[in-house]
Amino acid sequence: MMLSFQVLLPALYTALVTAKTVTYDFNISWITTNPDGLYERPTIGINGQWPIPRIEADVGDRIIVHANNQLGNRTTSLHFHGLYMNGSSQMDGPVGTSQCAIPAGQSLTYDFNITQPGTYWYHAHADGSYPDGLRGPLIINDAEDPYKDQYDEEIVLTLSDWYHSFMPDLISNFINTDNPTGAEPVPDSALMNDTQNLQINVQPGKTYKFRVINMGAFAGQYLWFEGHNISIVEVDGIYTEPTEASMLYITVAQRYSFLLTTQNDTTSNFAIVGSMDQDLFDTVPDGLNPNVTGWLVYNDKEPLPDPTLLDEFDPFDDYTLVPQDGLELYDKVDYSMEMNFYMGNLNDGANYAFINDKTYTMPKVPSLYTALSTGNNATDATIYGSNSNTFILDQGQVAEIVLNSADPGKHPFHLHGHSFQAVWRGAEDDGSYAYNETLPTVPMRRDTFMVNPNSNIVLRFKADNPGVWLFHCHIEWHIDSGLVATLIEAPLALQAQNLVIPQDHLDACKAANRPTSGNAAGNTANYEDLTGENLPPGPIPAGFTTSGIVAMVFSCVAGFLGMAVIIWYGLGEIETQKRKAA
Repeated sequence: MMLSFQVLLPALYTALVTAKTVTYDFNISWITTNPDGLYERPTIGINGQWPIPRIEADVGDRIIVHANNQLGNRTTSLHFHGLYMNGSSQMDGPVGTSQCAIPAGQSLTYDFNITQPGTYWYHAHADGSYPDGLRGPLIINDAEDPYKDQYDEEIVLTLSDWYHSFMPDLISNFINTDNPTGAEPVPDSALMNDTQNLQINVQPGKTYKFRVINMGAFAGQYLWFEGHNISIVEVDGIYTEPTEASMLYITVAQRYSFLLTTQNDTTSNFAIVGSMDQDLFDTVPDGLNPNVTGWLVYNDKEPLPDPTLLDEFDPFDDYTLVPQDGLELYDKVDYSMEMNFYMGNLNDGANYAFINDKTYTMPKVPSLYTALSTGNNATDATIYGSNSNTFILDQGQVAEIVLNSADPGKHPFHLHGHSFQAVWRGAEDDGSYAYNETLPTVPMRRDTFMVNPNSNIVLRFKADNPGVWLFHCHIEWHIDSGLVATLIEAPLALQAQNLVIPQDHLDACKAANRPTSGNAAGNTANYEDLTGENLPPGPIPAGFTTSGIVAMVFSCVAGFLGMAVIIWYGLGEIETQKRKAA
């Protein structure tokens, strides 16, 4: 034991000596942009610029972000995607979970320590607004990077989809009786580093570390570099054994780092292609260009070639990656959470997402505040709301999520506060998970993993980070429609941490007239009484089909309009008669 401490002491001392505080002052406001060259629109920027600034720090640093909302017509928040926020659950950022939204004209400070290296990003976690522009890279440098001597330079590359319409309008049209099947809005364009026709200047015979982030709202993207192979060395902050690949499939919210060695001559330039996964789209609009092309530029005097057309995609399978640290499978599961999800309708005729027959509905009190203010009752899942899809974890448990999809789409699920081991993934149309003994000895890990259509995935992690953490599909449309679960991890241990909710966080709730203690309804006298809690529309009446409920809604609307016309016409006739009589 003494030897272990002596081995760790130099690294600990180095971290303490070199650690610094990195502070960002962010004024969040509207900026006019036209990143795809097709449509000029207001975009959410920071400090008068878009793309927004990169956040960058080193392992061991403290990050402070002062976020001032100058949007005027929109609330906001910031989530630091992939950071575990050890001991700082109150800084995680999702509205309704760890904070209230930052009102227009007010400020809120995020303050947390960095305990992990890797490639991350930050984005709004309020009102579905990050696709309107509020998303950018977050890079944590590592003095102990095992591959630091194998590359010459780093390049950050982002992929994203882009919409010409504002998110509130798109969400309103998506969750609507006019869209009972839940067809997601199709992006207008794809972007690379928030632009098109990107040129990356490279030198021959050098090795570059690319950090790639999909910051999109919907579309996974295929990515490849013509004339070059890559060697994957990190996914979602987890170092991997070097693994060769020629093409990646990157879902929204996933990140990859890989090494790319350039060729030894400068007679040609090479296309970089990102291609949106059109299998996700219910219909492909006429004229849509699903691709975004950039170039590795060896010689700016040579032409920029058009990419070669592909007949089919053959991406690398991330399930086969091996973590560089060799962490073995958690083979003893203490708590298994089965989550069965599907898409369906409620009695307003709109389409929603359901986990175990519940569509997530944001509680009045942020779930973290409920966990901190309810004493021993914090271990009772019911107090967090009828539709929060809550699971309670004990400290130190090996937790397992068995996720079964009854939906024909692809879904990238993200876990806050942790990465997870992917111990089983079913092929397309495999249905629900059935026990399988063929599990990997050293499973790959990441914090965002895709479940195949009509299939399943099994994920495991250790509950070693007390807090309140979301588990959700990261397709923005599916978050908005309720494909979210809440994990309350070791709530009594969380209370023992004596977390302090800063005054500006409480002020944000006060401005929205939202309570900051008690159960999901704000009841502090009787935690079992959820009267007044936020609830979704009711279920479809027994015997009604989706088309039936939509027809009923439209019939009611038509009936009301018809009665209004009759009344208007009748009143008009009465007034005419009165004028004649006069």
